[in-house]
Amino acid sequence: MFDFFVKKKFLVDYLDGFTDIHNHILPGIDDGAKTVDESLGLIKGMGEIGISNFICTPHIMENYYPNTPESIKKSLEVLKKAMKEKNLTDVRISVAGEHMIDSNFEHLLKQQAVMPLDQYYILIEMSYLQASINFEAAVEKIKSQNLFPIFAHPERYVFLQSNLKKYSHYKSQGLLFQLNFLSLSNYYGKEVKKIAFKLIEEGLIDFIASDLHNSNQLENLKNIRLNSNQLKLILPLIERSIGTFK
Repeated sequence: MFDFFVKKKFLVDYLDGFTDIHNHILPGIDDGAKTVDESLGLIKGMGEIGISNFICTPHIMENYYPNTPESIKKSLEVLKKAMKEKNLTDVRISVAGEHMIDSNFEHLLKQQAVMPLDQYYILIEMSYLQASINFEAAVEKIKSQNLFPIFAHPERYVFLQSNLKKYSHYKSQGLLFQLNFLSLSNYYGKEVKKIAFKLIEEGLIDFIASDLHNSNQLENLKNIRLNSNQLKLILPLIERSIGTFK
């Protein structure tokens, strides 16, 4: 049977046991969940689709979200207390950070004030419109600290979308790429979706995650449908994310 006759399947049907390594569900700390109740709602909603293991990654961004290990852990404590009160005992939750490569990043790295994922990886980002001046130097310094840099949502950077060779250049420097689930739909726009599947087809994506900020995004995630060929590309990324971050 031709593929276009095959009914598309919901992505969420394949997420049971998934480990979400990029999300903004900690309360009141960045542009994600604003309150504990919002955080609990997102956790419960993700639980309904089989996701109960979270590494929370609030923004660490000079002048905008100047989070520290202390502020992040404090928000986690508040959330865990509320989870206990609501009997959410089957949820695993830990913290890291999504680090903007800005003028303060290398200072944080030198002071060991960064927030790695599972000790060995660090989630990084930059402006969607232009590369950080110190991006490549920062990547080298990350690697010198025996950390593996994970580049968050590479498909969403406008300045890279017209320069596909730059993606390969970044990969050659040792960057790992993390795709957003919502990029598999038109949520961020058709161009982002196009680039997302191009990067997957080229074998450039290493991990996948939700980058969840709010209930609207959660509802959009629940509605993502993929055909069988697309699922064949996505399922290995899901398995790799689970296997690496158990």
